[in-house]
Amino acid sequence: MSLITETVRDLYKSCNIGPDHANSDYFALIQKLVAKRKNEGGTWQRYIDQVYQLVLAEIVTNTGQPQEVVNFGTSGWRGMLGKDLFVRSVSFVTTAIVQMYQVLDKQQELAPFLGVVSLREAQEKGCVVGFDNRFGGEILAAAVIEVLVKAGFTVHYAGESTTGVLSAALLELGAAFSINLTPSHNPLQYGGFKYNAADAGPAASELTDRITANARKLVVKNDVHGEAAFASIVVASERTDIRLFDSLECWKSLVRRNVSRHGLDLDDIMQAFAGNHDFCVAIDSVHGASRLHIAPLFEGNGGARLIHLRANADVTFNGIAPEPSSVNMEQVGETLRARPERFKLGAIIDPDGDRIRFTDGTVEISMNQFGAMAYHFLHEVKGKRGMVAKTVATSNLANALAKAFHEEVFEPRVGFKEFKPVIGRALVCFEESDGISVIGHTPEKDAYIGLLLAMDMVLTLNINLGEYLHRIEAEYGAYYPDRGGLPLSAKGEELKSILQGLQKYGVGEYVRVGENEQRIAEVIDIDGRKMIFDDGSWIMIRPSGTEPKVRYYVESRTASGTGNLVQAARAMLQETGLL
Repeated sequence: MSLITETVRDLYKSCNIGPDHANSDYFALIQKLVAKRKNEGGTWQRYIDQVYQLVLAEIVTNTGQPQEVVNFGTSGWRGMLGKDLFVRSVSFVTTAIVQMYQVLDKQQELAPFLGVVSLREAQEKGCVVGFDNRFGGEILAAAVIEVLVKAGFTVHYAGESTTGVLSAALLELGAAFSINLTPSHNPLQYGGFKYNAADAGPAASELTDRITANARKLVVKNDVHGEAAFASIVVASERTDIRLFDSLECWKSLVRRNVSRHGLDLDDIMQAFAGNHDFCVAIDSVHGASRLHIAPLFEGNGGARLIHLRANADVTFNGIAPEPSSVNMEQVGETLRARPERFKLGAIIDPDGDRIRFTDGTVEISMNQFGAMAYHFLHEVKGKRGMVAKTVATSNLANALAKAFHEEVFEPRVGFKEFKPVIGRALVCFEESDGISVIGHTPEKDAYIGLLLAMDMVLTLNINLGEYLHRIEAEYGAYYPDRGGLPLSAKGEELKSILQGLQKYGVGEYVRVGENEQRIAEVIDIDGRKMIFDDGSWIMIRPSGTEPKVRYYVESRTASGTGNLVQAARAMLQETGLL
């Protein structure tokens, strides 16, 4: 027996790999094999492929219940591939959605949330279906399509695509709803299911609560219309009863059609980039679905000045958590620092293309800053007028701008669907986790509209993003945000009970921050608990809606104060028993 074979056998044993899928931890094994591949080269890829075949078998043959109950969070349903998301469970959830439309004729109170008034209208307008780069996406999409077609719905099939692009396609095609198989930025073991109604934004709670309830009933009943075993699954490329279309072309059409509202001229921006030989753009797709769109989005412009990083397919993401983080930005920054051009723009995009973070090679710019910059750019440079919308966990830089512009601020709880009341009124909607959209675009977060904004800023102002940010901070004040997440073992009622411990931090109470005691001047509890101190700095703590984590957010008015706030937040978590 070779050394590699013996090592693989030991790894299989350590992850309990056996004939029972339920007890086999395939993704723990995959992560160990990916680590071997990183250190020792491509020899290990065939073993990774073999384990993924076991995952595929579990996805298509699992007839049990999801290991965690179906639940739609701030942006759909997420869980472990094979264990939570598999052909049968995805069929259950799709059937749960179909059931909403089947009762619509008698329950018209659903119509304002669905955006259609009858089952017939929904069937004729149909559903946009797509998936990101995750393993098994095509098979899970096939399960969705099987249920929809048998229920009489037109299916517009995009194949692999991004969340923002599918949202644009929903609007351009006039469809009734969309289903996207994606867990967004979650690690490689996750699958996910996003549902958007006719407005193309994340579904309202009135709908997701009903989907959750319907799906749980179906799981218990263990019956689903359109049940598909592996032998009967027909992938979309082999079907003749669905409509194939180019989702990116729909996105371009929407941007062009609404240029008068947001002022972002796609063709002018790309032509200006092509003509400016002192401007380079580096985009890191982290192996996600955006890797398919970058070249056609730029339409051949830029040549060597368009650098596309991690543009190959890899469902393992080479072992990293595929989110727009500072650590993951390092390759983009290094690439830009080696370039000779004066103007440099770098971006990292998450797997389903709904999150983006920027750098100019010197200054990293998260959405906390970029959302405010976008608002300043549209309001002061483009001459647009209107409010700004930002989640409660974002930086107060945008608040300072709105105050100076004599405009309103809409500041709801975390979750892009919370912006629904101001869609069409807010110039910019953005959230702390690197999601953004603009007026005249989709009510869904979209990395590509963020990229277009950033390019327009550089081309119009003839400065890099870092310089633009410093100009804004010099006039309106500087803000220094940070955030983090820590794993939780508690959940459900136990978690709620522990979170009650945060109520001790009320107005007038003092919190140790660094060497000083800070007095809490205001508490906002619409989403977790946000404690604002006398000096304007703040700490916010809330449970994640998509992962088993507790998240903390902080903001200081000094560069040196942010670390102290992070330590204070962690001390709070320790004291309340959340860690």
